[in-house]
Amino acid sequence: MSIACSELTKVYEGGKAGWPALRGLSFEIRTGEFVAVTGPSGCGKSTLLNIIGLLDEPTGGAYSLNGRDVGSMSDSERSGLRLGEIGFVFQSFHLLNSISAADNVCLPLLYAGEYGAAMRHRAAELLKKVGLHGKEHKTPLELSGGERQRVAIARALANSPRIILADEPTGNLDSASSREIMGMLSELNSEGITIVMVTHDRDLAARAGRNIRMRDGRIEP
Repeated sequence: MSIACSELTKVYEGGKAGWPALRGLSFEIRTGEFVAVTGPSGCGKSTLLNIIGLLDEPTGGAYSLNGRDVGSMSDSERSGLRLGEIGFVFQSFHLLNSISAADNVCLPLLYAGEYGAAMRHRAAELLKKVGLHGKEHKTPLELSGGERQRVAIARALANSPRIILADEPTGNLDSASSREIMGMLSELNSEGITIVMVTHDRDLAARAGRNIRMRDGRIEP
């Protein structure tokens, strides 16, 4: 799934003029690319990722997914697109600690209206895919940081997304676990999934196919 932004802006309210988080970003990400978005803290990386993931709306400019203008979509269309086409992986995992790994993976399937044995089978297959076979009934608190991020990746894959947005996916992990997660993202990219990853780590960014470097809400040339 391709991504195209033209003169994208985002201004948060506050003060007389507000705070401009994004200042006229224009770029394209082709279907099947692995792109790392880098830059110092506060430069607008996560804001951009939230807009791409339909978790936030831009103040101005245009944004399209696969040639469809997101700004012209209804709320239900945006919600359906977010649920069915986009998977999210966050630095802090965002897992529910009170339920099992399998139940965490099942959550997007439940939201999509899937129930019963098919849902359970899908969750088990995804946990096997990320190397957690046999740990389906463990809660996140019983897993290591790297294993929790694997559960988060399995959850992101639940509805077979065509884009995965990863916001500092290795930020809370040791170097060995970071390499494992990067290897997993690279493998998913080789299967045709478009990956957009925010990271501060230059070594990890170098493993992406292309880098977009940001500073002060703009893309550096």
